[in-house]
Amino acid sequence: MASGFFAILDDIAVLMDDVAMAAKIATKKTAGILGDDLAVNAEKATGFLSSREIPVLWAITKGSFINKLIIVPVALLLNIFFPVAIKVILILGGFYLAYEGVEKIVEYFFHQSKPVHKAATEVIQDDMAAERAKVKSAVTTDFILSVEIVIIALGTVLESSMTLQILTVSVVALLATIGVYGIVALIVRMDDAGYRLIKYAKEKSILSHVGNILVKSLPVIIKLLSVVGTIALILVSGGIFAHNIAYLHDLYPALNSMVKEFVIGLIAGLLLVAVMAFVKKIISTFKK
Repeated sequence: MASGFFAILDDIAVLMDDVAMAAKIATKKTAGILGDDLAVNAEKATGFLSSREIPVLWAITKGSFINKLIIVPVALLLNIFFPVAIKVILILGGFYLAYEGVEKIVEYFFHQSKPVHKAATEVIQDDMAAERAKVKSAVTTDFILSVEIVIIALGTVLESSMTLQILTVSVVALLATIGVYGIVALIVRMDDAGYRLIKYAKEKSILSHVGNILVKSLPVIIKLLSVVGTIALILVSGGIFAHNIAYLHDLYPALNSMVKEFVIGLIAGLLLVAVMAFVKKIISTFKK
């Protein structure tokens, strides 16, 4: 009886070792996507009032957890019964990311609106509406990036048992959410940490200088993340197309893969922006 119990424990230990090894390999392979996920979501989780940063980030994090709870079992089931659907979902997600990234660039260069003075109540309402819209956008983008992360993680254990597949993909998905949003939380609270150091440290002390650096660095980091996040959207979308469409994968093999993926994502995004603008124009014409 005792020997049987210890045999079960030994089997569990071996399984956990296998999961740890597989998760390590999968995490390495998804490192690029995780970096893009961090850049995109850090940009989306910033720009709010200090008192709203953590509630907004928590709302996005909860959405990310829900995304993983949906994606992991669906990916495992599709891989068994309808594997081609995974590729279709990835490509559709790539189009969404390309559109969102290029739309930001077009908006910045051609559609920047002039600031308009509003009453205080209107500003508060607009802020809450903007907050909800940004959370929704962040969760949607997280969903697409999570699909890519889960599929890559699943691809590293396709030859393994179903138990190992489930545990490995679940561990990677959990680490992705905790890791990405944990770092985002540190970024968005940099200024508060800096103000506290300035407040409680002696003037001209090392801690006071560190506090000033943290406070002054945050706006720069936010602007940088905005740019990096937009580029990441286009790169991830181009990577999805290049890895899942044979013609694009074999196109210009001598060209640097990152450059090729960016160009592919940019072209796809520009086409979608043009199509959406055309559709909106037709809709507005019919409404008149």
